[in-house]
Amino acid sequence: MLMQRRDVLFLFLLTFSCFPTFGSGATLLPQAEMDALRQIGYKLGKTWNFTVDPCTGESGWSGPPATDEFENAVTCNCSNAVCHVDSIVLKGQDLQGVLPPELAKLPSLKEIDLTRNYLNGTIPAKWGSMQLVTMVLEANKFSGDSARLLEGIEKLLPTSLANLTSLKDFRINDNNFTGRIPDFISNWTELEKLAIQGSGLQGPIPDGISSLVKLTDLRISDINGTASHFPNLVNMKDIRTLILRNCNLNGSIPGYIWTMKNLKTLSVVVPCLKDSPCPKPLISSFHINCGGKEVTVTSEKIKKIFTKDDDPGSASRYVLGENWAFSSTGDFMDNNAEPDTYIYTEKNKSRLTMPNSDLYTSARISPLSLTYYGLCLLNGNYTVKLYFAEIAFTDDNTYSSLGKRIFDIYIQGELVRKDFNIEQEANGTHRPVERSFTAVVSTHTLEIRFYWAGKGTQCIPDRGTYGPLISAISVKSDFTPPGDKNHGAVIGIVVSVFCVIFLIIGILWWKGCFCKKSSMYEDLKRLDLQTGSFTLRQLKAATNNFDAANKIGEGGFGPVYKGLLYAGTIIAVKQLSSKSKQGNREFVNEIGMISALQHPNLVKLYGCCVEGNQLLLVYEYMENNSLARALFGPEEEQLKLDWPTRHSICVGIARGLAHLHEELGLKIVHRDIKATIVLLDKDLNPKISGFGLAKLDEEENTHISTRIAGTIGYMAPEYATRGYLTDKADVYSFGIVALEIVSGKSNTSYKPKSEGIYLLDWAYVLQERGSLIELVDPKLGSEFNKEEAIGMITIALLCTNSSSTLRPTMSAVVSMLEGRTDAQSHISVPNLSSDDLDIKAFRSHHQQIHSEEQNQSQSQNISIDGPQTVSSASASDLYPIIMDSDYWNNRE
Repeated sequence: MLMQRRDVLFLFLLTFSCFPTFGSGATLLPQAEMDALRQIGYKLGKTWNFTVDPCTGESGWSGPPATDEFENAVTCNCSNAVCHVDSIVLKGQDLQGVLPPELAKLPSLKEIDLTRNYLNGTIPAKWGSMQLVTMVLEANKFSGDSARLLEGIEKLLPTSLANLTSLKDFRINDNNFTGRIPDFISNWTELEKLAIQGSGLQGPIPDGISSLVKLTDLRISDINGTASHFPNLVNMKDIRTLILRNCNLNGSIPGYIWTMKNLKTLSVVVPCLKDSPCPKPLISSFHINCGGKEVTVTSEKIKKIFTKDDDPGSASRYVLGENWAFSSTGDFMDNNAEPDTYIYTEKNKSRLTMPNSDLYTSARISPLSLTYYGLCLLNGNYTVKLYFAEIAFTDDNTYSSLGKRIFDIYIQGELVRKDFNIEQEANGTHRPVERSFTAVVSTHTLEIRFYWAGKGTQCIPDRGTYGPLISAISVKSDFTPPGDKNHGAVIGIVVSVFCVIFLIIGILWWKGCFCKKSSMYEDLKRLDLQTGSFTLRQLKAATNNFDAANKIGEGGFGPVYKGLLYAGTIIAVKQLSSKSKQGNREFVNEIGMISALQHPNLVKLYGCCVEGNQLLLVYEYMENNSLARALFGPEEEQLKLDWPTRHSICVGIARGLAHLHEELGLKIVHRDIKATIVLLDKDLNPKISGFGLAKLDEEENTHISTRIAGTIGYMAPEYATRGYLTDKADVYSFGIVALEIVSGKSNTSYKPKSEGIYLLDWAYVLQERGSLIELVDPKLGSEFNKEEAIGMITIALLCTNSSSTLRPTMSAVVSMLEGRTDAQSHISVPNLSSDDLDIKAFRSHHQQIHSEEQNQSQSQNISIDGPQTVSSASASDLYPIIMDSDYWNNRE
């Protein structure tokens, strides 16, 4: 019996051993590839079951059956009882991770397809070592966000990808890459399919594309940047699909294109539009009901017929009509099982209660880029009216109310609205909003483009709840087309207009208006400007028509706005009122002063604009606003400035002043150095602005006697009381700013109904006690260089000596701050008695101003530009701080 049991057990074990197990120890895949798949799944956000062999296709490794939209498959190539992963296809799996470098650890991998997911980051450089045949990364969120830590497109499309010489299929549509299309794609000579549509990459199209003679499918669209000539495709005999849309192409379609026998699909928009013949006569208006049927609208007794636009559209679609066309690019990243449609229709029409609701019942949508073209237009100025209504979201508390649609609007290639949000503009959903823009047509073609840059809904979006949406478009000329004029009426109107014009001119001349403007233009004409000029239209477009949302400050002569030029340059626009003669004088003075100044520590002036009553200065934009706000602005706006940064800021200001005083041939005295005119860029480098009060000091002059203008608390005593101006007045002001940098406190703090308490006074007291270290900002704690701090305070006291002759030059200050000379050997205790009258008069004058303003402000709050100025000089503050008087008075 015992023997029989042993035989049965032996047979059982023998039988069991004949079957493989797929637990943690047994697998047909090498362990290295199993480990790599675990890392890949973790980074992609994909959950795989590692208790079974991946090559079996069981338990989620493959299936359900693939469709055009969705596929989940990891496949292997097996031979001699050993398998290797050769394909990973995860289409439409809603993955939200990053591209894993560990894919390079799968030596037999030939295919990667990650279409329609939410992956972000960059393409790993390690992928260049693989033997890939197919790489498809369409409809993801790859962008330049992580590229800020890297450098250039080489990291987003690393140059190592040039080694993928076996690649046959490369697609990166619908992403947000940055940089140019790389030249190394010419190495992929085996390539059969190349798709770069709405990828974010810029032109030009590389010349090397002509070497890809095996291409059968070439799709490039929606690329900005440098213009391209039509690529040389003459040797691509097998090409079947050719799409080159919105590529900024020059020239026309070459004749050999029409002889390509295998070509089935051709869409080359830009050259076709530029060279296509126009019917006669040319038109001056058109109206489109985007995504809908024909609608007739009557407004102010004028009838407009909005033509139908009911083509269903597709992921890559170009529709050409008689007088207009549209182009759509992009594939929706959702789980919609319905047939693709690029029109959104409101099924519950009772929600649409606005006039002309038929215009808003349907809307044209696109997941990425939607462009309308007006064709065969008379050249001239046009008004473009865009009609919007958010019909894809709701106002209730359901999931449908959580969406957010944000996109950009371009007209004639110029960005006219950035981050446009229909629901926000209309104050709700299912409400109409119209926006009008002006456009200039010079080539008989008008382009209106709506582009989704990846902003808005951050959850998994459904079709229509992201990307641009447009309900209707109306375009009408601002001029009377030929043939539409009633000659009798025209003559009467012209005569009437001339009479009115002469009457207005007479009134303006009588009031002396032309003298001031003529003087302004003459003054500007005499300046040998080294800067550019801007039109009012350009600056309106850059600032969204001086939208309040773009306002970053308010000065004594007007506001300052943040703007974005079409080329991508961020600017600051200072708007001065032309009603003030002093403002005009300082406007011209500031242009003249800054136009020739080029120094890392002086703010750069890009140019100016003088149109009508608009006086505008255009500067480089400084991301971190002013030093005053960083040090002692409202708590939520202050910056955490460590000691090395403070020291660097102080040195930078000193270098800028040394340049003005000693390196230009002519000496420039700024006259208004203070914390509010020192601006900080993104790297916290300081730049001096506000040259409206600056004065030229000829070398032979020992000083200038001038109108006193500057800021109380920063003005040197001899200048504040006697108008005695030299470059040493700037040195004094610098000393005050240096004390503010060290202490984190403003020099002009007050305690009501008591003697003004100045930071400088307190510094002298601490110097006499031998405890200057107490002046250091407590926010620094113990994390600062005590020797440097004492040195900076000592230099500041040397700069604020009551005797101007004992103050150092700014070049000497730079030398001391950089440690090349010793400050202690130069220090001189201020001789208060020698200038006692100046100092007493200065403080008395300051107290009197403060007392008067206290009486005036008892019943109201007053907005001031930080410290108060004697001559309304706050126009020189490019980034003024808006704080009421209570803030300054109560601040400790």
